[in-house]
Amino acid sequence: MRGFSESDADPDPLRQFDSWYDAAVKAGLFDPSVMALATVGASGQPAVRMVLLKGFGPHGFVFYTNYESRKGRELAANPRVAVTFCWGDLDRQVRIEGTVERLSPAESDAYFQSRPRESQLGAWASQQSTVIPDRAALEARYQAVTERFTGAPVPRPPTWGGYRIMPAVIEFWQGRERRLHDRLRYARQDNGSWLLERLCP
Repeated sequence: MRGFSESDADPDPLRQFDSWYDAAVKAGLFDPSVMALATVGASGQPAVRMVLLKGFGPHGFVFYTNYESRKGRELAANPRVAVTFCWGDLDRQVRIEGTVERLSPAESDAYFQSRPRESQLGAWASQQSTVIPDRAALEARYQAVTERFTGAPVPRPPTWGGYRIMPAVIEFWQGRERRLHDRLRYARQDNGSWLLERLCP
């Protein structure tokens, strides 16, 4: 099994992520964009859920959600997050730790307008993370917003938008034989550069 050595690693972890993400896409894995997002609210109780990566680059990793959902409320209380990608068929994981910032309204508007109309309507219908009496209540809300926007573009709800994760730590994990896995961790330094270190598995 091919390992992951310091000589293989790009000095920039965002470029290294791009390389591994591209390999996952080319391998035909089921939705490589799925990531586990962990947040911690004011109570100190952690929560994790799967979300979709919708973009990444030099400034970080982007996802979208309802600002008033549990994750949105927790991000408002504590902007620190952790994310894990698991690409099991390649025996690879990527772990990211950092903080989030909201995208600008213009960035969120642009992405919202790229979504299928049904998804746009669903964002209006769902008061994410709130208790509802039954499925029928949700379907009724969807029908109501469908009628409300009949024949018109669906605007972005004010409670919905994007976040950018600004990484402080990015770890690349490559499975190896005898459980002697390769773990290379990049940690951002005060001057903005990245320190690359190998961790014991």
